Amino acid sequence: MKFEEYMKEVERPFTGWDFSFITETGRMQSGLLSWSYGSMAQSLISDSASMLDMGTGGGEILSKLQPFPASVFATEGYEPNISVAKNKLEPLGVTVVPVDNDAELPFPDGTFDLILNQHESFAPEEVSRILKEGGLFLTQQVGGLDCLRINEALGVKPNEEYLQWNLSNALHGLEEAGFTILFAKEEHPSQRFYDIGALIYYLKAIPWQVPDFAPDLFKERLLMIHNEIAEKGYFEVKQHRFVVKAGK
Repeated sequence: MKFEEYMKEVERPFTGWDFSFITETGRMQSGLLSWSYGSMAQSLISDSASMLDMGTGGGEILSKLQPFPASVFATEGYEPNISVAKNKLEPLGVTVVPVDNDAELPFPDGTFDLILNQHESFAPEEVSRILKEGGLFLTQQVGGLDCLRINEALGVKPNEEYLQWNLSNALHGLEEAGFTILFAKEEHPSQRFYDIGALIYYLKAIPWQVPDFAPDLFKERLLMIHNEIAEKGYFEVKQHRFVVKAGK
């Protein structure tokens, strides 16, 4: 496709947390992590009686982690995702609860023996409050250095406060809240975009990377990235991921 046609990728619909339009077609690929969040979560679910999935998105990941315990809840704070998550998860016995603030969750003290969290903010004290004694918290987070080359290439400063979000700071917060760290790891795998349309689609889906992103506002810089892809075959950035399993 020509550059002008790729610019129209921003018009394609995006629902839930489903990037298959660009991942399953090989237009965007991410390097593997040394751990598997899904495998870790599935193993913990099999030993739990009551669980919560924080920030479930459209329920895409949670729906693949069956069978579930008798009591299973999921929260979601992004309005467009709530109906998507309910449609996918409620037939599976999951209660989807809309939330506005991860620091004030609508559950009684000691409700769950397992709390899962993939790429969702969390307040350690609140996670501890709703977790039973002996319960487990598993989270995989996107660190503050994630995909910074996108910002550099587009001439947009990253969020300075978010830059400090890393494994060390996350562990400090959890330990301050009384958690025991059972496993922790941090890595920076590569992520490649094989056409400029895939990058445009990606930036539409994650508006916090480049706030108020619109292709026409960055046309000149997008064209430079497009030309880099034509020359090298891809545009490469570094992701920032870390995982923590902690016990109360």
